[in-house]
This record gives sequence, structure tokens and C-alpha cells, in this order.
Amino acid sequence: MTAARSLDYSWPSLISHPYLIDPSSADAMQRTELSVSSTRAASADQHTLALEMGQFHTAEAPGPCAVFAPMHYEPGYAYPLIVWLHGEGSDERQLLRVMPQISLRNYVAIAPRGGRETGGEGQRAGCGWRPVEERLEAAASRVDDCIALAMRRFHIAPQRVFLAGFDSGGSMAFRLAFSQPYRFAGVLSLCGPFPSNTGGLAQWNGIRGLPVFLATGRHSEEYPANLVCRDLRLLHSAGVSITLREYPCGHELTPQMLTDLDRWIIEQITAKAVV
Repeated sequence: MTAARSLDYSWPSLISHPYLIDPSSADAMQRTELSVSSTRAASADQHTLALEMGQFHTAEAPGPCAVFAPMHYEPGYAYPLIVWLHGEGSDERQLLRVMPQISLRNYVAIAPRGGRETGGEGQRAGCGWRPVEERLEAAASRVDDCIALAMRRFHIAPQRVFLAGFDSGGSMAFRLAFSQPYRFAGVLSLCGPFPSNTGGLAQWNGIRGLPVFLATGRHSEEYPANLVCRDLRLLHSAGVSITLREYPCGHELTPQMLTDLDRWIIEQITAKAVV
């Protein structure tokens, strides 16, 4: 089996001729039109991503977020919403790097910035979503504000809100979705362990109806196979419906993970539409 290709996180690989427009709006948003090369397109045509850098406010403090508008946005169609929680040491701009790999057309997406991390041994300093109890309320407020902002600006199907994240963002996605299972259509964790020591299974009945997608890297040292098996046993014992995908890579995002994320979300939407 060939090794999975990891995402190139360098800005020049995705962006050419970016420019900023600063409109005056109630949300004080900046609209950025970015010409990007879609690795998922059959041709080498350049596509346009709309990335909006904005501010959302919580009781704790204001913080930045990024908003993705799909190509050929149709106001009459109720779009699924992806709320993306970035990985450790990154920020909301990770959304720009993942959406071309997921889909340029299928979703509206929004990404808040995580809390500031000092960085421990082997960890980068920066922003993250460490799922400890004292940060849950602030994280939930940020996600709530982002969802509200997306619904003000776009036509969103409220029953099709998916919470997804990478690394600590995936762990926080687990924690937040399991605390409000009826609010989300699914939760997706890419290389993010289930935070089993935070009371994440308290909403027993609700989480049994919440679809889960878990992607792991076979060679990951941060989330090794024994911990993946531990989480799988725990979630199965709770009656959670989980799809587990393992990839021939380390602790990283790969294009195949994000392609599978798109397919899985579409499967959930289609299944509910049939029912």
C-alpha cells in the first residue's frame, strides 16, 4: 500500500494573487477572494475560494474566526455546515488548507480560533483545543457564536451541522458534540483521541444516535494503535455508531482523510433524507 500524501501547508502552494476587500458591515467582516488550485479537480483549472476573516464575541473575550463560502453559492439551498476545530499550534486559517481537499461546493464552513497554549514538552506553542474541563465552557461559547454567525450570513440547514477537528480539535469536537448530541448531525475526529477522562459519555441516550467518524494514522506516535483500540471499545460499549478509518501515515492530515470526510458527511445526509 502506498503511503498517504500529507497536506502541503505552505501558503504559496494553495494561494495565488490573494487580495483583501474591507467592506463596512454589521459583522465587521473582511472578505478575501483567494484563487486556489483544487487537487480534487480533474483539470488544473484555478478555482475561487471565498474566505472571510471575522470576529465573534464570547463572554470571555472576542476572538477571530474564518468562514468559507462555497463556489456558486445558491441562497435558495440550505447548506450543510462544517464547524472546523484546528489542530494544536495552528489557528482558524487551517480551514483554508482543508476545504479545497474536502469540497469547494458542498458546504459552508466556519472555524474559530482555539485558546492560547504555552506548549509543553514535544508540543508547539500556539493555539489549540485541549479538552480539559476548565476550557469547555469557553470552547462551547466559541462554537455557538460561530454557528450563529454562519446562520446569519448563509442559508444553513440547522439539522445538518457537523463538528469536525484535527488533533486536539478532534478531541474537543468529541467533547462538545457528546455534551450536546442532539445539536449536531455528526462528529468527525481526525487524529484526535476521545477525551475519556472528561465525562464525555454523560449524555448516554443522546450520543447513541450521534454518528461518529474517526480517522487515525497507522504510524502515529501521538495516537498509537493501543489508544485507538481503547477508544473504540469505549465507544462501542456506549452504543455509539462509529466509522473508523486507518491511514498509512503518521499524526497528520492527508488528502485521503479529507476526501473520506466529505463522502462520510454526504452519506449521513443521504441516509437521513431517505428515512
